[in-house]
Amino acid sequence: MNQPSVGVMLPRDLPASRVLDFARRADELGFAELWVVEDLGFRGGFAQAAAVLAATSSIRVGIGILPAAVRNVAFTAMEINTLAELFGDRIDVGVGHGAKDWMKQIGVWPPSPLAVLREQFSTLRTLLAGGETADGVRLTSPASRPPRLLAGVRGPRSLALAGEVADGTILAEPATPEYVAAARERIGDVPGHHVVAYNVASVHPDHATAVRTVRPALEWIGEPDWAPHLAPLPFAAEFAALRASCATRAEFTERLPEEWVTQLALAGTPDAVRARIQAIADAGASTVVLVPAGNDGGVLDDFAAVL
Repeated sequence: MNQPSVGVMLPRDLPASRVLDFARRADELGFAELWVVEDLGFRGGFAQAAAVLAATSSIRVGIGILPAAVRNVAFTAMEINTLAELFGDRIDVGVGHGAKDWMKQIGVWPPSPLAVLREQFSTLRTLLAGGETADGVRLTSPASRPPRLLAGVRGPRSLALAGEVADGTILAEPATPEYVAAARERIGDVPGHHVVAYNVASVHPDHATAVRTVRPALEWIGEPDWAPHLAPLPFAAEFAALRASCATRAEFTERLPEEWVTQLALAGTPDAVRARIQAIADAGASTVVLVPAGNDGGVLDDFAAVL
């Protein structure tokens, strides 16, 4: 049985005054990992990671993800290396294409996202290992142990590339056992490849309360970008038909069958969620990350019941 690490995501819109308390509490409760996100218009990944690493003592901190086309790769390597020098082996870094709509909005969606991602990983690896680029760029004091680099990707060609160039893969929510298994197949049989699976979560002693809480957080999964997540599911066709029949996202979430909700999210009693985490791990996930449904930083103690 594959025993997964269990992590939690720092809500992107948690008030700034509560961010460090959230990180410290996650560390105190024994979560293995804390993940921060870099969504357009919210907060920067490096700044969040540095702050929570400084505020905690043992929890690993992951950045998921840095859009490859946004930053010059040499400066990305400098930022990553700084975190590795200061905080040692407590940092994981995810790099991906970024959300297409957001990247187009800021004018950086490249003609070939796959080529950009491949080059980004190649150059990051060279620099973080103490090497030099063809242009003579190198890091003055590379960390003794470069951090783990993961690809935050979805599509089949991108997953195959992750298996070639990355130490692991970050799978956005919903990462069901079926989706994790399908992604693992695309990644290929790569020894030691670390798969991180995100899932929206609500843990409560009352099953109905947990399901009701998590429903609104599933409103976006019917959008086109999430097609790879849904294709492996046995109810994929019925799901698509339901989404098409709904006039609004609110109607869609209200009409989702409870059985689907508990498959698309980690929602239920501690025992039920713990079993679901194990199923995701058995499908190939190394780490399962609980994403709070909403920006309620007070959910950590509820989540800790699954540890």
